[in-house]
Amino acid sequence: MKTINIAELKNKLSLYLNKVRIGDEIVVRDRDIPIAKIIPWHGEHDDQLLTLAKKGIVRLGNGQIDDHFWQLPAPRVSEKALRDAMIAEREDA
Repeated sequence: MKTINIAELKNKLSLYLNKVRIGDEIVVRDRDIPIAKIIPWHGEHDDQLLTLAKKGIVRLGNGQIDDHFWQLPAPRVSEKALRDAMIAEREDA
């Protein structure tokens, strides 16, 4: 992990952002005191979802949903199962 002071970051911002783009993390310091960390952006997915994807539990999407998808039959879920799932989700929040 690279550590830089604010002045250096200002002078070479594009260089450091390119390093972050390829996966590096950068700690920004103000007078040798760490104040921020610049890390790569992994898209719209949150950390929990990325963890599930790394474990192979879910697959991350890679674009738009095909129109064909909307013509597939909807899953059959009982009203009780749906209600129970919604209540459980609300209790977790």
